[in-house]
Amino acid sequence: MEYFLTKKKLVQLQEELETLKTKGRKAISEDLQTAKELGDLSENSEYIEARERQQRIERKIAELEQTVRNAVVIDERAKKREAVDVGSTTEVVRDGEKLVFFIVGSNEAKPEEGFISNESPLGCALLGHKVGDSVELKTPRGKSRYKIVKVS
Repeated sequence: MEYFLTKKKLVQLQEELETLKTKGRKAISEDLQTAKELGDLSENSEYIEARERQQRIERKIAELEQTVRNAVVIDERAKKREAVDVGSTTEVVRDGEKLVFFIVGSNEAKPEEGFISNESPLGCALLGHKVGDSVELKTPRGKSRYKIVKVS
């Protein structure tokens, strides 16, 4: 599976991964050692809790490693684009209102800021369409029509 990321987001994830692998693992190791020193492990709540935190950290590390390994960096530079694609800035008109969306991977989606996922209903509907095309989308408030006026 590919994960579409901006260069900035990829760097953030790599830094988070490195922190978890070093500081996170070290802290858990220390917590486990302290809990072991308290005695009987079968009834030691500190030890059980530390093991659960360790499992969460290891799951997060595995998840981040997979994301970083399968990352596809989005080209954010302004360039001539023929159609809406991941990394494009898309200007649309809906009900007379001009809206601008930056199409990103799901890890970076922030709809309230105009960053919409390529996997979202609107993102999926826009992908592959060109300036002048209209797309219709069913929403909780009914159907909405988006006319593409600019792709960059």
